[in-house]
Amino acid sequence: MGLTAVVAVWVMLGVTTLGLALYRKFLSSSESDVVHLGAGEEREIPKQVALAAKLGTVDRWGKGLTVAVVLIGVCLGIGYLYLAFNDPASAPALQNFYKQNP
Repeated sequence: MGLTAVVAVWVMLGVTTLGLALYRKFLSSSESDVVHLGAGEEREIPKQVALAAKLGTVDRWGKGLTVAVVLIGVCLGIGYLYLAFNDPASAPALQNFYKQNP
């Protein structure tokens, strides 16, 4: 897989993570901070349980995607710096950055 494909996957994962964070924000905006346990509130309990399950699933995926985005980004950065240090001509925008011209 080429470098461009890895960067494209990294960007897509980042956008997906951002979208998931916005979806979680949207879901949690309808969440009630009160636990309904009193008489007459029995019909609210299944709604709260379902919302808690949805939020738990979104959180689990969000954490996993965040870790993946950070790891891929760090690996891309290390690879870019390695290429720039060893062969400045192969790294875009860093040509002759580390070498002084006589």
